[in-house]
Amino acid sequence: MNPAVSIVGLVKRYDRVVAVDGLDLTVRVGECLGLLGPNGAGKTTTIEILAGLLAPTEGEVRVLGCRWGDDDLALRYRLGVSLQETRFPERLKVTEVVSLFRSFYPEGRDVRSVITEVGLEEKAGEWTSRLSGGQRQRLALACALVGDPELLILDEPTTGLDPQARLHMGDTILGYRSRGRTVLVTTHYMEEAHRLCDRVAIIDRGKAIALGTPAELIATLGGDLVVEVELAGGSVEDEALRAVAGVRAVRRSNATILVTASEAHITVPALLDLVRGRDAALSHLTLRHATLEDVYVSLTGRHLRDA
Repeated sequence: MNPAVSIVGLVKRYDRVVAVDGLDLTVRVGECLGLLGPNGAGKTTTIEILAGLLAPTEGEVRVLGCRWGDDDLALRYRLGVSLQETRFPERLKVTEVVSLFRSFYPEGRDVRSVITEVGLEEKAGEWTSRLSGGQRQRLALACALVGDPELLILDEPTTGLDPQARLHMGDTILGYRSRGRTVLVTTHYMEEAHRLCDRVAIIDRGKAIALGTPAELIATLGGDLVVEVELAGGSVEDEALRAVAGVRAVRRSNATILVTASEAHITVPALLDLVRGRDAALSHLTLRHATLEDVYVSLTGRHLRDA
């Protein structure tokens, strides 16, 4: 089966700025693939090229087996796109906006059912000018879904939403994928990528620096647990920490020491013995599961939220 999206050697330049730098990526039919990375990583530029809004400087891009420039109208009928910011006519109501987008497609879904699916049934008769930012995000998703597309492309769909609204939108995306459709989504939220995505591509400076399932990426750390330690006094050097039983990696973030391990019952007591042996004072210790952010920091030395 041909992939839903195939990107080979994609480059996008703006004068001297390289937004996408030799990106290779494949999105399989029926999967949800997430692009994870900071602002400026090239995610939105890639999305806009896939949506036919930008032309690549170099490289080969195929969407649903087609190239932009061959039969653009037929290709647009098969896509649903929601960008970071969507502007709606202020004197149209929610139902009217979704109905307008439905009219762009020869086939599609029932307008009312899509509005209900995104949680806007109580706002169906409301002017778009009176919607909150989160409600506008949900309306943008409804407009992307109403054509019943084969490929759904979403750029930061949950930015600015409260946690409950983010969960609701995530459920909507999962429901769409469960019907055998394909999703490509960009996000800053690591827990969201973990929940929604079959695979995740970590993008940095226009390149894919890692690709795999969330579990596969976390496994590259050498352990699925992270011990966060803060000292109130004294110090412990990294070499001594790496010598502790069960420690796979050590890094620091400001005053916090982050130790990757696989067996908490071995590593935590050994860490405490090391701290006591150095006459250091422990102020805080937290044990948690490793996340995709830990993977990103281990690869780049920067947090996802850092541009």
